[in-house]
Amino acid sequence: MGSALLFALGLLAQSLGVSRAVPEPEPSMLYPWRRASAPGRVRRAWVIPPISVSENHKRLPPTHLCRIKSDKQQLGSVIYSIQGPGVDEEPRNVFSIDKFTGRVYLNATLDREKTDRFRGPLPWTWVALPWRTPTDLEIVVVDQNDNRPAFLQDVFRGRIPEGTIPGTFVTRAEATDADDPETDNAALRFSILEQGSPEFFSIDEYTGEIRTVQVGLDREVVAVYNLTLQVADMSGDGLTATASAIINIDDINDNAPEFTKDEFFMEAAEAVSGVDVGRLQVEDKDLPGSPNWVARFTILDGDPDGQFKIFTDPKTNEGVLSVVKPLDYEGREQYELRVSVQNEAPLQTAAPRARRGQTRVSVWVQDTNEAPVFPENPLRTRIAEGAPPGTSVVTFSARDPDTEQLQRVSYAKDYDPEDWLQVDGATGRIQTQRVLSPASPFLKDGWYRAIILALDNAVPPSTATGTLSIEILEVNDHAPALAPPPSGSLCSEPDQGPGLLLGATDEDLPPHGAPFHFQLNPRVPDLGRNWSLSQINVSHARLRLRHQVSEGLHRLSLLLQDSGEPPQQREQTLNVTVCRCGSDGTCLPGAAALRGGGVGVSLGALVIVLASTVVLLVLILLAALRTRFRGRSRDKSLLHGLQEDVRDNILNYDEQGGGEEDQDAYDINQLRHPVEPRATSRSLGRPPLRRDAPFSSVPQPHRGLRTSPSDIANFISESQDNGVLVETLPLEGPDGYGKGLEAADSDPSVPPYDTALIYDYEGDGSVAGTLSSILSSLGDEDQDYDYLQDWGPRFARLADMYGHQ
Repeated sequence: MGSALLFALGLLAQSLGVSRAVPEPEPSMLYPWRRASAPGRVRRAWVIPPISVSENHKRLPPTHLCRIKSDKQQLGSVIYSIQGPGVDEEPRNVFSIDKFTGRVYLNATLDREKTDRFRGPLPWTWVALPWRTPTDLEIVVVDQNDNRPAFLQDVFRGRIPEGTIPGTFVTRAEATDADDPETDNAALRFSILEQGSPEFFSIDEYTGEIRTVQVGLDREVVAVYNLTLQVADMSGDGLTATASAIINIDDINDNAPEFTKDEFFMEAAEAVSGVDVGRLQVEDKDLPGSPNWVARFTILDGDPDGQFKIFTDPKTNEGVLSVVKPLDYEGREQYELRVSVQNEAPLQTAAPRARRGQTRVSVWVQDTNEAPVFPENPLRTRIAEGAPPGTSVVTFSARDPDTEQLQRVSYAKDYDPEDWLQVDGATGRIQTQRVLSPASPFLKDGWYRAIILALDNAVPPSTATGTLSIEILEVNDHAPALAPPPSGSLCSEPDQGPGLLLGATDEDLPPHGAPFHFQLNPRVPDLGRNWSLSQINVSHARLRLRHQVSEGLHRLSLLLQDSGEPPQQREQTLNVTVCRCGSDGTCLPGAAALRGGGVGVSLGALVIVLASTVVLLVLILLAALRTRFRGRSRDKSLLHGLQEDVRDNILNYDEQGGGEEDQDAYDINQLRHPVEPRATSRSLGRPPLRRDAPFSSVPQPHRGLRTSPSDIANFISESQDNGVLVETLPLEGPDGYGKGLEAADSDPSVPPYDTALIYDYEGDGSVAGTLSSILSSLGDEDQDYDYLQDWGPRFARLADMYGHQ
């Protein structure tokens, strides 16, 4: 019965398209349940061969795969179950089994690329005897060609230099296939579908390597090749995929540069440099911008002085001919240059040579108006200091290089800060027009600099600039002098003290100054017998006594001479005081020293003292006269009035206006001509009098002075009828107040001068009352000062003095 079961399973597998190996029938079948009655038998386990199932099957699930059956199966006596991947493990529910019949079913479509086999135990249980017998069941998924091959890249890139030999590796194409690599479904083959003509490349069908197959790659013909690649499985007969291969051809220097013409013609202006003359065009088929294309130019002949140079334009690769040194039309009118061209990179050996690797360049020099040229620039000369006006300095002339044109050159000053020089416009002769001050700030280290212009008469004119440097030579025009003060003291004993140190100065600069020569005047023989001079250095000497001389002031005559050429000499007097000295060599205070000081007063000092005394006496006399004159003027003014009104306008100087002519000042004329206040008494028809001064501008009648007391009394009583009462001093006579009281107050020739003064005038119509205490109708006795009691303790004293008791 077991053989029959296996045979049935084989037929079922063949009907489902499942292939498996059918084992040969056992010679005898083992029954596990008979082991107890027949202990001599051995129980054997089932061995089920793998079951193959094709992926992507087309039947609707569930699909019956096989049936598992026991050889002692009785109805309801065996229960089947399966477990493992595809059942209760991922992926779940792919397989199932009928627990009573043992039939195994496929419930889903299989994909070998996800799971290529399923394996798990197949337990079955004998109901009568509760034991479980597991058996392994393996299901293998059979692969189908359901996946296309795929390139690893959409575009494969490679590059090789032009002229490469056949068989040179370029790049490699790679592809994969998800199908079973053990089958033809994943057997890949590569090929080139398209590459153009001629065919320079091939691909290995197994490895995908792309190589060159023939010579003739030329970048100048084709710079980039685009290949279409294909890969197919089933050894080239199955599914396919395509990709691209881009192959760049690198440039090599296999083309030499060539000039476009055999000869170039250009023109260049003379006397200029750093300018471009023209361009040399070249052709090169190599890659633009690469070292195989960039041209380099060389002047082979025709420029011995190096006046030309050729630069390469990086954009156009043209040669730019430039003048680097000024050309001279008068020296050479035309240049014939021979120029060659090469690349930066060396030319390939097998490359053909250029037909126009060299060319001729003809350069014609154009004549232009050149500026005059100073043969010596800067020009240096020298002149003695203190040169008088009209002294010739130098002739600073220029040469015109334009020999073919007769041009006239004129001269002018451009820079002469001290306006010291005068230039002849026709000849360039320079002379002084005044004396140059030695203290000029433009005199630097004894040099004076000026700039001279030379102009031709062309249109437009050309100008040359020349620098004139003049060295001011020092002249020995000053004699040396003793350094101040030209006096000193010596000890009366020759061996006492250090002597008297004498120094000299000279306004001249070296070499007309030191060393100085000191000498006692030989015209005074006594000097040499009593005195000695010894040179210490170039500017100092020491004076000493030879013998003891009398104490006091001695006047010595010295001769000082400098080292100039010719030397200058000066005679100078030296005042020397001879005195008694102490042990330290200094003069002792005493009568001898004082007498010496008095004796030593020179004639000039005496004249100065006398003149000062006379001036002092004159000043004292003038002061006395002025004082006396002022006294007389004051007395006269008291009798005859002031001579002038000293009041003046008040000006505001702190205004930010138009100055002194734009002043909003007070009109002082109002003070000079005030209107007299109305009199409290009746008018007598007299002209108004000024009350701001002790005298009136109105002429007063002359009144003689009274000589007797009775006349004075009549004189005072003349004004009783006027009704004006003026307080004055009592006069001698029977009447204390006479008629002449008012006349006396109005008479400017007699005291008292107690008239009312008007210090300000506010004009007519003022609402304010007068401030004059004289015209006030109220007296101090009418004032009430009781309010001072309310002002505090500070005003208590005033309240006691003026308040009501």
